[in-house]
Amino acid sequence: MASGFGYAGGRSRCFAFWQDFSACYSKADMLHECIQPKEDYLECLHRTKEISRAMKIKSQYLTKTKVELDQKRKEIETTTDSGILGLGLLQRSEEAQPST
Repeated sequence: MASGFGYAGGRSRCFAFWQDFSACYSKADMLHECIQPKEDYLECLHRTKEISRAMKIKSQYLTKTKVELDQKRKEIETTTDSGILGLGLLQRSEEAQPST
């Protein structure tokens, strides 16, 4: 909050950034001199870079786990020769029939 007061009283989390930006703005001759303090303050308020970084990490994690799961699924499908895992019912029924 730009007022400097947090939700529970005291200073807000961005008050120090606001002070830096305000001090720079009051001393600057040109507005472009205060771009970095302004960006720091806006990032503290809205956390846009932090959110985009977290979303990128999450998407990379999801693609990595999807690839791993697909590999495990393909591995399981290639190791099993029937639809029934480990029971061997299909193999026993073929052995029980006499060959003619």
